[in-house]
Amino acid sequence: MRLTVVGCSPAWQNPGGAQSGYLIESEDRRLLLDCGPGVLPRLREADGWPRVDAIAITHFHLDHWGDIVPWAFGVLYGPGRDVPRPELWLPPGGIAGLREVTRALGAGAVLDVFPAREYGEGEPFRAAGFELLPVRMAHYEEVTYGFRVTRGGRTLAYSGDSAPGPHLPALARDADLFLCEATLAEPEPAERGHLTAGEAVQAFEESGARRLLVVHRPDELPLPDGVERARDGYTTDV
Repeated sequence: MRLTVVGCSPAWQNPGGAQSGYLIESEDRRLLLDCGPGVLPRLREADGWPRVDAIAITHFHLDHWGDIVPWAFGVLYGPGRDVPRPELWLPPGGIAGLREVTRALGAGAVLDVFPAREYGEGEPFRAAGFELLPVRMAHYEEVTYGFRVTRGGRTLAYSGDSAPGPHLPALARDADLFLCEATLAEPEPAERGHLTAGEAVQAFEESGARRLLVVHRPDELPLPDGVERARDGYTTDV
C-alpha cells in the first residue's frame, strides 16, 4: 500500500494546509480516509477530477468530511460528471445525519450523488479492494471511529480523532503504520476528545505498531525528538 497525506491540519487549517484526508493506493485501487476542507482541490491538482474508488468517513466534525459537499456539486454540474463516483462509507446513523446536515446547508444533492453505505462498529467491510475494521474511538460526544486498513498482508491504522484510552493501542496492534492524531499541547481539563503528543506516543508504544506518523497537529506545536510529523503532500509505502 502507498499512503499520500492529502491534508492533515487540525480543526483550524495550518497555513496553506488542508484538513483531514489520507489517500491509500494499492495496484489500481484508491481509498480516501476522510475528506475535510481543502482535500478536493489538492486531489484535483493531481487528477483534474479525483478518481477514487471509495471514501470512508470517521465522524461528522466538519474538518473530516466537509469537502464531500463541493465534490457532489462538481459531479452534478462540473468536471466530475464523467468520472465514476466513489462509494461513500459512513458511521452508523450517518445517512440520516448527512441528510439532516446537507439539508440545512442547501446541499441535499450529496446523497443523490454518492452511493452511501453505513459500516457497523467492529464489523469488517471491504471498500475499494481494502479490508477495513472500524473501531470506536472516544471523541467528546461525537460518534467517531478509527480504521484498520489491510491489503496484501500490510496494515495501516488511522485514529481519526480520539481521547486516550485502551481502544487506541487495540486499533494499532502490530500495524505497519499508525496514523495518530496529536492535537493538544496539554491534556484537556475536563471532557476529553484529543491527544497530546505524549499520549499518542504512549498508545503507539503499547500497540506494538512498527511506525508512528503524527497527524492533526497544529504547526505551532513542536513534537518530541524522534517523533515523525505528517505534512500535506507527504507520501510513503506502508
